[in-house]
Amino acid sequence: MALDKNGIAKRIAKELQDGCYVNLGIGIPTLVANYVPQGIKVEFQSENGILGMGPFPEKGEEDADLINAGKQTITSLPGASFFDSAMSFGMIRGRHVDLTVLGAMEVSEKGDIANWKIPGKLVKGMGGAMDLVASAENIIVAMMHTNRSGVSKLLDKCSLPLTGLGCVKRIITDLAVIDIIKDGFLLVERAPNVSIEEIQNATKGKLIIQNKVPEMEF
Repeated sequence: MALDKNGIAKRIAKELQDGCYVNLGIGIPTLVANYVPQGIKVEFQSENGILGMGPFPEKGEEDADLINAGKQTITSLPGASFFDSAMSFGMIRGRHVDLTVLGAMEVSEKGDIANWKIPGKLVKGMGGAMDLVASAENIIVAMMHTNRSGVSKLLDKCSLPLTGLGCVKRIITDLAVIDIIKDGFLLVERAPNVSIEEIQNATKGKLIIQNKVPEMEF
């Protein structure tokens, strides 16, 4: 059974390590803050100038002045700090962020990512994605395996304008956990009750299957 967006976020949360600094991109990645495993402390950074983001607020407890980069209302944890964009991007460009979780429209089997523009559609700009993919030591992509038309988003080569080259390490989709290795997409885990054949059919790039592929655990 394919995961929903919260399921993807919950699986990504297993990648978090105690004491790490994590930037959450717009879309599915913002949900990761809701599923931090017990017993670890993670500092979530938002490029609009927040360090110490918490989960989304309960209904009725929203503060319109407290938002993330996607303009969603958030909470802040004790000890959180707020600063301007210059300092925020100084953190990013200075490689002080351990992990970046981004959404994507396409990812290639070489680890290239396209996540900011569809030709012919009006966009405000690339935003901070270019800085994040150029600076982060570890990048995980959170996305649906196919687009709304059922076309694969995991390709041999990206067709959309690129955000970064060879930077993605791991992809977590509604169907699978996939690592980028030298030879292509390595299938690491599959979503509960999702077959390898389903993942193969939904992947346009080269999919490598080694030994038994376990189901995701949460």
